Amino acid sequence: MTTDKAKKAYDTMSSRKANCAQSVFTAFSGELGLDDKTALSIAQGFGGGMGHTGSVCGAVTGAYMALGLANPSSKENPRQGIDKTYALMIDFNREFKKLHGSLNCTELLKYDLSKPEELIKARDAGVFVSKCPVFVRDAVAIAEKLLERR
Repeated sequence: MTTDKAKKAYDTMSSRKANCAQSVFTAFSGELGLDDKTALSIAQGFGGGMGHTGSVCGAVTGAYMALGLANPSSKENPRQGIDKTYALMIDFNREFKKLHGSLNCTELLKYDLSKPEELIKARDAGVFVSKCPVFVRDAVAIAEKLLERR
């Protein structure tokens, strides 16, 4: 089931108002105490698989950032937030891979965005408006489900 938050992130990505990482991270940032402008700035370099390197999908890294923001560190027990976030990330990875088969941008898109000619082909093929919004929507839905149970 698509939630309002997942639909909003899908629409943001589809309209190309933000990249995949930004679309996912800003879906959560406001309720977690971070304004949208700051969240957009933090996440801007993670689109296209870590800045068009084709590695981890930006929708995935956006979700990771949201999971981390939801589990703040404390001076008294710094490992507690880290360990909880890692556990959520493991569950997130399992669910995202179940839906899409990979966490890797190049594998998901079938284009290597680290190569300028492949990036152009991906743009021409429209994958950033056909495939990426689906990854964004699903990443938000998975992260939402995980954060509900924390």
